[in-house]
Amino acid sequence: MIPRHTLTDGYAFSRIIKGGWHLAGDHGAIDPHQARRDMASFVEAGITTFDCADIYTGVELLIGAFRQAYPSLAQRVQVHTKFVPDLSDLRSLDRGYVEGIIDRSLQRLGMECLDLVQFHWWDFTVPRYVETASELDRLRRAGKIAHLGVTNFDTRHLDELVAAGIPIVTHQLQYSLVDARPESAMAEYCRSHAIALLCYGTVCGGFLSERWLGRAEPRLELANRSLIKYKLIIDDFGGWELFQQLLQVLARIATRCGTDIASIASRAILDRPQVAAAIVGATNTAHLRAHAQIGSLRLDEADLAAISAVTERRGGPLGDVYDLERERTGRHGQIMKYELNAAPAE
Repeated sequence: MIPRHTLTDGYAFSRIIKGGWHLAGDHGAIDPHQARRDMASFVEAGITTFDCADIYTGVELLIGAFRQAYPSLAQRVQVHTKFVPDLSDLRSLDRGYVEGIIDRSLQRLGMECLDLVQFHWWDFTVPRYVETASELDRLRRAGKIAHLGVTNFDTRHLDELVAAGIPIVTHQLQYSLVDARPESAMAEYCRSHAIALLCYGTVCGGFLSERWLGRAEPRLELANRSLIKYKLIIDDFGGWELFQQLLQVLARIATRCGTDIASIASRAILDRPQVAAAIVGATNTAHLRAHAQIGSLRLDEADLAAISAVTERRGGPLGDVYDLERERTGRHGQIMKYELNAAPAE
């Protein structure tokens, strides 16, 4: 059984969310027919909520094709997408730009109303994010969007949206045993404003798995941008040796629970205050059985103490949510892609 989270207005979604970034092309070729069949398998297993974005190339279209191919299953699905204007457009975007992107998402997905739109803003020195969020809220009131969220906002700028009366109900952010930045301020802020946390990166792009247990630190070019991104986080956490100690602890817990490291890592985050869901990136159904069991896992006090004995020795990453990634010339910011809405593939 996959547990569900219900917002105050009654909107409910699965606490395990199928992520869509891995279907966007950076993780190998995707067979669209198999991708649709895999989506059906996730829904049948109780993972009924899909995460995607306007900038995840082809993913909204894939979900739309699934909805058309499996209409009965589609009735059970919640789709969470994003509104991510290109960096170069932040100073000039207007009402027509915002509505055009939302209309395109509606068309791609084959929906009359988007369940949840999560708003991202690349550069807070361009002070038009409140105005843009207000345009999204206008579309919510017009019936094109059911709920509004944000993704990768820091606490101060999220508070500006809330103070402006934007009804933010979720925040999608990076949160894992390796990256605890939400605990600095964001988790408590969201608790006090009834904003649910939707967490990506709970398994660090696959680093939190048996595959990396006991392995030497990777020195050569990694296979995809996801691994590059999370290796930087591991470096900030305290390096490969401390990370291996964490893997060893998680492996012992996983053996006791009859599951795997990734499931224990996700369960630990699901148990954190204000966390509503964990987003699992999956290009296929290889780990579906393990994903479906996360909801029934229980970590006891000894498990939590063993994990804390390692994580309390972390060195970072420091700062608020997504602060490091916003430094475009820094280690984290240099790997980001800022112009993915410029020429969207249809």
